[in-house]
Amino acid sequence: MTLTQLNAFVLVARLGSVTAAANALGVSEPAVSQALAALRAHLGDQLVSRGPSGMTLTAGGSRLLATASQIVVLGAEAHAAVRAAQGAPEQLRVVATATVAEFLTTPLVEAFTRRFSSAVEVTSGVAAAGEMPVLVANRLADLAIGPPAPADPALPVVSEPVFRYRLVVVGAGGRPRPPGGPRQWRWLVGPAATDPGSDVSRFLAALRVPEDRIGVCSSQTAAWAATADGAGVSPAVEHLVAHQVRRGELSLIEVPGSPQEGCWHAMLLDRQQRGAAANSLRRFLATPEAMRLMRSPSAGVPPSRFRPPVYVTIWS
Repeated sequence: MTLTQLNAFVLVARLGSVTAAANALGVSEPAVSQALAALRAHLGDQLVSRGPSGMTLTAGGSRLLATASQIVVLGAEAHAAVRAAQGAPEQLRVVATATVAEFLTTPLVEAFTRRFSSAVEVTSGVAAAGEMPVLVANRLADLAIGPPAPADPALPVVSEPVFRYRLVVVGAGGRPRPPGGPRQWRWLVGPAATDPGSDVSRFLAALRVPEDRIGVCSSQTAAWAATADGAGVSPAVEHLVAHQVRRGELSLIEVPGSPQEGCWHAMLLDRQQRGAAANSLRRFLATPEAMRLMRSPSAGVPPSRFRPPVYVTIWS
């Protein structure tokens, strides 16, 4: 029985699939399946099984989960302790939802590292909203930025509000409102819409927009560019498209349920367990400089350079 096997089991149990666990670890699905198979063979128990409603823990798997989670955490703490003894900078791993990663993560991390460049090594990646609490709890991420995490007593994660925003709908500037209703329109979205836990996904579901009316672009920037060309309409974080609305490239469209209020949260371990770097970044997110960056961030990575969400493997 190894730490790798236990880590794979915990992620499969928490995230509900081998695919999600492989994405979180930045490894192939067969690698996770092999680790899980070896653990099953060692313990003589299936641990998890797939049923009609998804992954289900056996009685042995249920008892193992809490202990395995503690071992995984202790393994991460041991690794951090050895790094500190060697004089290595503290690692700070940040994950965010696709829209936050496209517009906010880079300027926030750059501003933060200007203050702590010699003491902290920062890496960043993209994750689905539902995966963030598990990544933080299992020390695969130190801080996550996205929707609030649902309360889960099994995960020592706190979710704190960081920045409020409004979700609106935009169309091409200077063009009439599309005919018909929202269910007949062509919706252009970024990668965030593929995440069931995102505000965009929930918004489109509330409007009952059919899947065949939704086009997923490589980035949110690309979706808004296509919208400005008249290819459809798009959900948008209001302050992120404000400059395009002012220039007349995009225009606001009244849709039932919009504007929709939202709030980005910071998810991290509770105060007794989080590291110094995560604490520092959380405090930085409340500063006037961070607020200014979130109100007026970069224009987004150009569509030709941005890639759909990937899971960074630098810490796997």
